[in-house]
Amino acid sequence: MKNTALRADLLLLLTAMIWGFAFVAQRVGMDYIGPFTYNGVRFALGSLSLLPLIAFNRHLRRTQTPHKPVGHGRALWSGGLLAGGALFAGASLQQVGLVYTTAGKAGFITGLYVVIVPLLGLVWSHRPTRGTWAGAMLATVGLYLLSVTESFTIAFGDLLVLLGAFCWAGHVLLIGWLSPRMDAVKLAAVQFAVCALLSLLVAAGMESIVLVDIARAAIPILYGGLFSVGIAYTLQVVAQRDAHPAHSAILLSLEGVFAALGGWFLLSETLGMRALVGCGLMLVGMICSQVVKR
Repeated sequence: MKNTALRADLLLLLTAMIWGFAFVAQRVGMDYIGPFTYNGVRFALGSLSLLPLIAFNRHLRRTQTPHKPVGHGRALWSGGLLAGGALFAGASLQQVGLVYTTAGKAGFITGLYVVIVPLLGLVWSHRPTRGTWAGAMLATVGLYLLSVTESFTIAFGDLLVLLGAFCWAGHVLLIGWLSPRMDAVKLAAVQFAVCALLSLLVAAGMESIVLVDIARAAIPILYGGLFSVGIAYTLQVVAQRDAHPAHSAILLSLEGVFAALGGWFLLSETLGMRALVGCGLMLVGMICSQVVKR
């Protein structure tokens, strides 16, 4: 049992590392192609990468006790369209924001969705815990130190990523409602495909889609599509079956730390002491909002 839990924690840590370093890939990819082109190709690849997992799950169901599948057909496509739209909004704001901010800052600001989710629950009369309020206050102070300038304005890129974090939070709530009603992996594949289609449509109208440039961005695209979407998503699904919920929250919150490390190591990005303190407060706030349940 302990070995199973340890394996789950290690897989979640690997997932957070993959997602954190994905911010670096996203920035590097835009050296060659536009943000919407990058997202379009990335999520198309991510959707295709889930097909083997869908086939494997289908094989498992055939070898186990037969049961009636739920959420197929119209419900799956409707849910995927809704989730894909929310995903498109969050991913677009994040990707465009990365044009104007660093990978490390984007990683920490995006991670605020774990604090925003329970606060948005107020709309459905879900009362946030004390841990949520404490986490929100710590995260707000941290965001101020990280992103607000001496003239009390927030950097444009940070603002876009912050707006994206609200979209990610809405996406999490939507997935939480849809997942019990249909196959979660199929839902993921459909929403990734919808996000890819919407991104490519915008790219066709706003950017120049050049195959040679896409080929030059192949490594960042492969990382963002195969590793960040396909492999990391699969690792999360496998790990969270055996991981303690508190462990999951803490380990996945380290995504921002890995984004900052990746930005420093691979892109030579640096954060001042004020920004580092802000990142630390945001990380503590994220963990507090998930772990403290009273």
